[in-house]
Amino acid sequence: MVTASDLAEDARARRTNVISMEAKRGTIYDRNGNALAVSVDCTTIYCNPQEVSDPQKAADILAQDLGGSASSYLKPIRQDTTFSYVSRKVDTSKADKAKDDLRDEGIAGFYYLNDSKRTYPYGNVGGQVLGIVGVDGDGLTGLELYYNDVLSGKDGEMTVETGADGTPIAGGISTTSDASNGTDIVISLDVDVQQAAETAIKQGVEDYKADSGSVMVTDPKTGEILAACSTPLLNITDTSTVEEGATALKPVSASYEPGSIFKLLTMSIGIENGLITPESSYNVPAKVKVGDDYVGDDDGRSVTQAMTVREILRRSSNAGSAMVAQRIIGARRFADGIDRFGIGHTTGIDYPGETTGMVKTIDQYNGASLGAMSFGQSLAIPMVQMVKAVGSIANGGVLETPHFLLSKGGEKVSWESPGSSISPETASQVTDMMRTVVQEGTAKNAQVKGYDIAGKTGTGEQADETGGYAEGKFVSSLIGFAPADDAGVLVYVGLNGTPYLAYSSSAHVFSTVMSAALTNSDIQPSQ
Repeated sequence: MVTASDLAEDARARRTNVISMEAKRGTIYDRNGNALAVSVDCTTIYCNPQEVSDPQKAADILAQDLGGSASSYLKPIRQDTTFSYVSRKVDTSKADKAKDDLRDEGIAGFYYLNDSKRTYPYGNVGGQVLGIVGVDGDGLTGLELYYNDVLSGKDGEMTVETGADGTPIAGGISTTSDASNGTDIVISLDVDVQQAAETAIKQGVEDYKADSGSVMVTDPKTGEILAACSTPLLNITDTSTVEEGATALKPVSASYEPGSIFKLLTMSIGIENGLITPESSYNVPAKVKVGDDYVGDDDGRSVTQAMTVREILRRSSNAGSAMVAQRIIGARRFADGIDRFGIGHTTGIDYPGETTGMVKTIDQYNGASLGAMSFGQSLAIPMVQMVKAVGSIANGGVLETPHFLLSKGGEKVSWESPGSSISPETASQVTDMMRTVVQEGTAKNAQVKGYDIAGKTGTGEQADETGGYAEGKFVSSLIGFAPADDAGVLVYVGLNGTPYLAYSSSAHVFSTVMSAALTNSDIQPSQ
């Protein structure tokens, strides 16, 4: 049975439009208090198409005052409805000009809402990390998405009552709930380090003919991320056209074979288990059998050579690493060791889209797995896993979760350590070998004058579409930290699809980024 009250409610609903009153998003600040993403007042224009007497003239005025083509405004103005958005998040000064010009021409039916939109005081710097906010005010990518519930606040609502002909009733507009603004957050980025990293990796991709490149800079003592980016960089101030892959932060979302930087973990596991020391010496054949294949070194030597573990790392010997892993460490200890480093597991970084990578468990190992994985092949992981793992070597064996958020609403956020990967003694010995790699080995081009740098190069083969390896294309990378004995900065640089080895490519980019990070972190030279 239909009652009078039901009919009244139905009639009211038919003559009511509900408009969302968008809350102002919280501001995102960098670690030094610089505002990176701010919401500013703007205006949203809507209309009742049934009231607009001259749609073409109105569209011409809007195009003149707001920009764009008149045809783009005709579509919403001519809709068969009593409510239609004309242009959202318009600069208030432009909206005021359009309002005056429409009124002067006697064109009615247009209405104006106070609104807000994101602006970026530092332009596109940190765009991938910050992320995009959609027209409805919700985060779509990056930290804007990850912390959307914190930043977004709560929208309010305004009801617009209209008569039978769709005309808004004078005095019939009522705000049913006020918007509650979002919460400010402080993140770990240093805008100056971020800008230096973005400039360096963009130039590095060009100089070394790479398909793409990535950088991540952290404080290994805390896991705080000072900079992170990958190419193509995101033009966050103009998202009308977004280059493919620009919204993805590849150090988090893309997996690659890490290459020889993985030897740091292999040797750490051997030392931690009391099986080797930095000065343990072995007769390393020119080639070592790994599964059905034989693995040699980049120098192409054809004779057996005595090498210490330090020398294996200094010259980045694949044969030496495979031999130590297969003959001394063994599959079980190796698998357990990389698991303690967090390899094959998400790091817990506060950023959307983190991948676990592709890492075989010990029951999936075949004859080649141990030897190949010992020098960073036969597995694929995102850069952030190596940042966490090598960060623990820099931090006396203590793992820290790479993260961005420092505080929200003025309250500091704590990030607990997930545990340890190795002992402080093992970490110290591996760090000392990393010094040798920078001072005398494949990472000499990573040096920063006056600073004690510990690092390791990696040149992994680039997979192709057939499942094999592309000829003359490498993932050239370098990871390292400084000062070596009390690390305040860790830098990881990766160039994907470059014809250059790490020694002559990523090492130079690393040096540039590390120099900027040390300077901005106010870490003084030791020499």
